[in-house]
Amino acid sequence: MRLSVSTVALLQGLFWLLTGVWPLVHLPSFIWVTGPKEDVWLLYTVSVLIISIGAVLTAAGLRKTVTAEIKWLGVLGAAGLIGIDLRYALADVIRDVYLLDAVVEAGIILLWLLAGGRGLRSVNRERSL
Repeated sequence: MRLSVSTVALLQGLFWLLTGVWPLVHLPSFIWVTGPKEDVWLLYTVSVLIISIGAVLTAAGLRKTVTAEIKWLGVLGAAGLIGIDLRYALADVIRDVYLLDAVVEAGIILLWLLAGGRGLRSVNRERSL
């Protein structure tokens, strides 16, 4: 079985949905694992953005409608989180558990690269939203 971009989009989307929803559903356990937060509103903002991107990735994966733009949204989003995780965990601003997230995000990027363009859809420029 060859890895398709739809499968990767679905995996990343579900992972991001779960991690994005967690602090909204049970903040105490999230803080217990990840450490205290000075600005909970900022945590909620990031959560909503991660949920939004996760929902789009999940929908595209389920519908098998992953475009190059969706793929790059997944890759660049994961790369951005790796950068933040490494920068602030290594500077002891956030807990080292974020290094585990960096490893997972790197794995997601690797999956995108392994999938290549298998299953990418082109956008019909004639269709309107």
